[in-house]
Amino acid sequence: MKAAIFHGSGKPLEVTEVPTPEAGSGQILVKVAACGVCHTDLHYIDHGVPTFKEPPMILGHEPSGTVAGVGSDVSNFKEGDKVLLPAVLTCGYCPNCRLGKENICDNMVMFGNHVDGAYAEYVLAPAKDALHMPDDVPLEEGSIIADAISTPYHAVVNRGEVKAGDNVVVFGCGGVGINTVQVAAAVGASVIAVDIIPEKLEMAKKLGAQSVIDASKVERIDKEVKKMTGGGADVSFEVIGNPKTIQDAFACIRKGGRTVVVGYTHKNVELPASKIMFFEQEIIGSLGCRPVDYPKIIEMARTGKIKLKELVTGKFPLEKINDAFDLLRKNDPNALRSIITP
Repeated sequence: MKAAIFHGSGKPLEVTEVPTPEAGSGQILVKVAACGVCHTDLHYIDHGVPTFKEPPMILGHEPSGTVAGVGSDVSNFKEGDKVLLPAVLTCGYCPNCRLGKENICDNMVMFGNHVDGAYAEYVLAPAKDALHMPDDVPLEEGSIIADAISTPYHAVVNRGEVKAGDNVVVFGCGGVGINTVQVAAAVGASVIAVDIIPEKLEMAKKLGAQSVIDASKVERIDKEVKKMTGGGADVSFEVIGNPKTIQDAFACIRKGGRTVVVGYTHKNVELPASKIMFFEQEIIGSLGCRPVDYPKIIEMARTGKIKLKELVTGKFPLEKINDAFDLLRKNDPNALRSIITP
């Protein structure tokens, strides 16, 4: 099969022929329809973030496809079934899994990090983790459910506990942030989107934001939000990974409000402990998504409550995968999510 091989940070991916894997006990072999292009992969390629599996390896953790082979002891899938593969595989038996927090599984395995991923014509997956995709969800565009939509869903519904009628502010309208906007809107929140790129703010409006703020044009974002909400947001989301915007997101919430940190940064962030205590405010993290939530997200996509096609702004064959990452590096405001279609 053809695959894009990662040889280490600072090197382009090499598209070459490698042996096609075979499904073993409890596994399915999936013919990849599409795999999303994510900043996480760019961290491995450009920024020296190490993968758990030593290169050479295959990246890609946002795949959909069709079952091409079924191993022994698999009864829930057959050849030809359409499937979505979650970005992270869970063990099911560690303390966090037993508590229903599989997204922070002690033994988690991530495609394109711990094991070979889906920037290839085929990928192996445990049958227990795969999800059936209905015919009326587009298989290629549906690949982004695996991460770009599931991560915001978990952040909004489980960590943010957003309810209908809540005032929500989202900092960052990139590939994950824009879906935080649309998921929050889908559950009935009044959403304010914050970014510095007009095109992204326009897309946020199309996906359900009631209001937008161009952060480059206001002196104090928290004052604007408090004016618009009558005292502050119920929940704020930081989906950039920047200490300043984490502080801004926290400053926007009302008494008793909650800030959810979705963006990653290795830097320390200073926050006023007195407010956290005196105003009973919360700041919490959010990572990935629980397996139990994927069927709900797929159903929201099937019924049109979550949009998919509008979010996929670029499709690249496997041979052009380095072009897809070049586009990601440019931070083109019109490029929300690209997918690789092997």
